[in-house]
Amino acid sequence: MAFDYKKEYKEFYMPKNKPSIIEIPKMNYIAVRGKGNPNEENSEYKASIGFLYAIAFTIKMSYKGNHKIDGFFEYVVPPLEGFWWQENTKELDYNRKEDMKFISIIRLPDFVTKEDFNWAIEEATKKKKQDFSKVEFLTYEEGLCVQCMHIGSYDEEPQTVECMHKYIKELGYELDITNTRYHHEIYLSDPRRCDVSKLKTVIRHPIKKIK
Repeated sequence: MAFDYKKEYKEFYMPKNKPSIIEIPKMNYIAVRGKGNPNEENSEYKASIGFLYAIAFTIKMSYKGNHKIDGFFEYVVPPLEGFWWQENTKELDYNRKEDMKFISIIRLPDFVTKEDFNWAIEEATKKKKQDFSKVEFLTYEEGLCVQCMHIGSYDEEPQTVECMHKYIKELGYELDITNTRYHHEIYLSDPRRCDVSKLKTVIRHPIKKIK
């Protein structure tokens, strides 16, 4: 049975649809940065997803080739995630999607080293004849956060976010979105195959204790 991060780390990927506070440790990711409206047909965001999955599956299937990764075990590719922000504002304005900036990410298993990652970039470049220079190895420690499962349209996220912010205020915390701590979404549903009213998205915001 392949290791499934969503099942083994439910606290990170399967929270309840009510807010909770969690400490997120350091993790490694495949990452692609970009900007613009993610819904546009030829957007940088949609291109970033293709880049991420190409590298994710190159690493996942590496055991069938000549490159052997030390400590490798078979696993399910973790879900697509994204860090989102806009300049000069802490909270996202969903009516200004063209101003959005993002880092699209997919978690890497801990056994994947920077050398293994570089091999995957070279391998995908050679096999797919594409330029993967935008793809980076990102190490990120998210720290103390509030998170909640949002069910429904992405455009309805502000309602869930409002509940999250009310929850932390009652517990003596405040929002701590900065130029290095972001609005974070984890996509558990494929919008191409799922009714919009049933989309499952983990929303996570960095917080800090009010002094």
